[in-house]
Amino acid sequence: MRTTDFSKAPPQGQATAMFVGATRYRGPISIITLSFTWYRMVRDMKRMRGYCWHKVYWEFPFTLGTLAFFTDRDALLQFARSRYHRKLMVWVTNGKKNATGGYIRLYNAEPEGYSNGVWRAEGDVMAHIPEFTALSREEKGPPVVRERG
Repeated sequence: MRTTDFSKAPPQGQATAMFVGATRYRGPISIITLSFTWYRMVRDMKRMRGYCWHKVYWEFPFTLGTLAFFTDRDALLQFARSRYHRKLMVWVTNGKKNATGGYIRLYNAEPEGYSNGVWRAEGDVMAHIPEFTALSREEKGPPVVRERG
């Protein structure tokens, strides 16, 4: 069901700003060295206004990535200015001594979205939407046809 009220959604559903990033570290020693500052940075991030949720992922052999959600873009950018985050970015970008590559992407949520059941603020309803969301070239999306089964 379409909605603009995500007040009953879990923290990641309430966020409107999302950070996606990854760094390919030089090797296991770089990852161990990273951990000394990384734990402090995460502790501070969780205490900051606007923090909602984050998850770290690993890709073989030495890439660590992060998904982080904040209530708004300003909260996300405020975190980027924090002491330990800046310290880590200086360390990571010290030539290719500690890391060989990385990227960061920032995303903003549209005001509308979808929610169902216990996460729906307008009522505890599980239901389909009557029509698909329109693509950029459409004025209106086609109807959702439910298969009988």
